[in-house]
Amino acid sequence: MNDQETLLGIRRGIEKESLRALPGGGLALTPHPVALGSALTHPHITTDYSESQLELITGVHAGVDDCLRELAEIHQAVYRALGDERLWVSSMPCGLPADETIPIGRYGSSNVGRAKSVYRMGLGQRYGRRMQTISGIHYNWSLPGVSTDGYFGAIRNFRREGWLLLYLFGASPALCHSFVHGRDHGLQPLAEHTLYLPHATSLRMGRLGYQSDAQASIAVSYNCLESYAASLQAALSSPYPAYEAIGVQTPGGDYNQLSTSLLQIENEFYSTIRAKRVIRSGERPLHALRERGVEYIEVRLMDLDPFEPLGIGADAIRVLDAFLLHCLHSDSPHDTPAEIAANGRNQHRVAARGREPGLLLEHWQGGERSLADWARQILAGCAVQAEALDAAHGGSAYRDALRRVGERLERPELCPSARVLAVMAQDFGDSHVGFIRRQSEATRAALLALPFPDALQKRFDAMAAASLAEQARIEAADSLDFETFRRFYVAPERMAV
Repeated sequence: MNDQETLLGIRRGIEKESLRALPGGGLALTPHPVALGSALTHPHITTDYSESQLELITGVHAGVDDCLRELAEIHQAVYRALGDERLWVSSMPCGLPADETIPIGRYGSSNVGRAKSVYRMGLGQRYGRRMQTISGIHYNWSLPGVSTDGYFGAIRNFRREGWLLLYLFGASPALCHSFVHGRDHGLQPLAEHTLYLPHATSLRMGRLGYQSDAQASIAVSYNCLESYAASLQAALSSPYPAYEAIGVQTPGGDYNQLSTSLLQIENEFYSTIRAKRVIRSGERPLHALRERGVEYIEVRLMDLDPFEPLGIGADAIRVLDAFLLHCLHSDSPHDTPAEIAANGRNQHRVAARGREPGLLLEHWQGGERSLADWARQILAGCAVQAEALDAAHGGSAYRDALRRVGERLERPELCPSARVLAVMAQDFGDSHVGFIRRQSEATRAALLALPFPDALQKRFDAMAAASLAEQARIEAADSLDFETFRRFYVAPERMAV
């Protein structure tokens, strides 16, 4: 499968979340800027959980540099519409207000727009609004000729070995205390408003991230599409007592959530990697997967790198390509409940203690292995794929990227997580908000200084106007009342083939 034509057929896209922050380091509570168009319908600029949390989405690209170029252009357009606000360049949030004052995303008066807001209201009810302000990078990836079973094999191996990406690229070892106010967090104080763990790589992907007892109870198997779909459908169809107690609506008729099921919709299932399919208008993602199979995979564990203006750089993308090919081409026996649990423990161990000397992990073939030894083995497998990618593309970009990133294994101080702590200590009195605020300002200035031709500004202006017109068209076309729409939207039969 590693012939030149196949490798040149890799397609990739990036989705990048960032909070809008004020110059002083607090959360911007302003509405989504009108100059950016409609968050409901714009193809490249939307919001994630919060009205204050932008999500920037590239198209699908054959070239790494082309993908980053488009991501840079989207950033430039956004910065020009933000005024004094800036994009927060860390995965862990800026200074946050009280939980209930964090604004959830608003998408207009249409049924589909209201459903998106009610879903987010449900997330706030279930997990708290502060948890939802974490931001990350999602990397969407496909290779020609890969079957659904092939993608599931890659996903199983990714879940076994994805902890390596937390070590190499994790960049959230510290956070502002406002994120965990009133919670049992297990972190250590570093400065007046900063908490951390000394060897952490990615607090975002650890126990403080997208975790809950409800999510932990979902036993999703990745052995085949049928088992994956059946376990997800059960979670989407089964009432959960704690969510039944919240109820779909308040006595006054306001909506608390879309449903009382363990999951409201498919996107509520938080995983480090997802099997994906482009859906048709009004289609449920699970139905699309069952009917037409896996089209691409979505890697969801990458932190925003505050040292990269776009949150991710070319080296990281090339290492991801080689790593995903390694996962695809390695033997991938079926998972078991015990292995799935061990994978989760490894993820949390590396997130909290990844740079700890001598750290041991649970190997899926049994027993414990040192992180360093296991990582060297994985990187050797990635080196084979990097060589094949360079042979297909010409040059040595993939091998050079893997070599540079691989140095972090022998020199942990080169890891982004270690660099964050070092710069915080050296220049900012160990203040996380102080460091990220400075990085956010520098990033804003650098991107605003780049050339941005009038033609590009006009293209983004046209997209914004078209998105607002499309939102108005959707709102005018609604004929159902919202409750009827909601019941149809969450109906279990819409997930079947």
